[in-house]
Amino acid sequence: MFKLVLVNLFRNRLRTFLTLASVTVALFLFCTLFGVLDTLQEAIKVGSESRLVTRNKISLVQWMPMAYRPRIEAVPGVKRVAVQNWFGGQDPADTRGFFAQFGVDDPFWAIYAKDMDIIEASPAQAAVAVPEGADPKLAAYLVEQTACVVGEALMKKKGWKLGQNITLSGTIFPGPWPYTIRAVYHARNKSFGEEAMFFHYKYLNEKGMGGTSPAGTFILELSDPSQASAITRAVDSQFENSAPATLTETEQAFQAGFVSMYGNIPFVLRVIGLAIVFSILLIAANTMMTSIRERTSEFGVLKTLGFSDGAVFALVVSEAAIITLGGGLLGAFGARALVNGQAIFGTFLPPMSVYWSTVLTGVGIALVIGAVSGLIPAMQASRLRIVDALRRVE
Repeated sequence: MFKLVLVNLFRNRLRTFLTLASVTVALFLFCTLFGVLDTLQEAIKVGSESRLVTRNKISLVQWMPMAYRPRIEAVPGVKRVAVQNWFGGQDPADTRGFFAQFGVDDPFWAIYAKDMDIIEASPAQAAVAVPEGADPKLAAYLVEQTACVVGEALMKKKGWKLGQNITLSGTIFPGPWPYTIRAVYHARNKSFGEEAMFFHYKYLNEKGMGGTSPAGTFILELSDPSQASAITRAVDSQFENSAPATLTETEQAFQAGFVSMYGNIPFVLRVIGLAIVFSILLIAANTMMTSIRERTSEFGVLKTLGFSDGAVFALVVSEAAIITLGGGLLGAFGARALVNGQAIFGTFLPPMSVYWSTVLTGVGIALVIGAVSGLIPAMQASRLRIVDALRRVE
């Protein structure tokens, strides 16, 4: 039976190949689209519930005065506070190669010490006092105002080297901005991302903001994460009547809000995914119907030779299942191999994640498509009377 199925499949090789390719592309797109959903979920996991983020209540792009910092640090339960400002520069050699840059102060490295490892660093020329909890390998970075720390993936992508001097063109803060790469970090959690650059907030403040010291966001490390709700209320209540009121939330909630700015993408992607599945179902069904019509007389001969209705039914369903399952395996595993881990969204979102559950779902859909697309043709072929079939013998 299996040999007979293969012979029938390769009878019209071009049609079989095109149908297989259609299923492959459709399942590749399906798994990729749902991989985007997986990535959005992964992005929310970047944040930690043991850290809080304070920003301007009106908008993320509005700044806050640095005078807020000591008042936030004085709130019971706040262990330390770091400043993080978006820079928004471009590499003159690759203006379309976007990557994130942030101006941060020294406490930032202690707060995120558990999320990244410094895997390469320039040696310090003299003993340097590294903030408690920060990686000692940052010593050379801490003493040089134009020093920066670059993610491992960004280093490989740009072809940079440790100790190299680079220059970025400012967009929000115009002009050339020279930097020296003094350390390279590796993210312990892939959701953290490795395509970002961090440099001294002091450098950004003095060169780009005229020493006015505005803060984009304050990162709060908590002594007791269970007190996050109380600390959130305590921080925001201090600035409730201030000109720039604040909004404090957990890092996970902050990241989820950032993802929500993309709109209702999950709904759109699910609709597109279902449309792809339905389209490929029609293609596969049309292929099988055409194949059955062409072989009506052959089914009559098979029944004359003793093939039962059930055998003919199984023969047709098997042909449909092999085509769709083969395409489904190629498409689903191809998405896993080619898309998973790619930094498609730059540094706004983690690298693409195509979970094995998504791959298995794609394979399962391929099986269902095969069964459904072959069901009606198989029923027609199995119910075909020998006399009616043989009438078409030429």
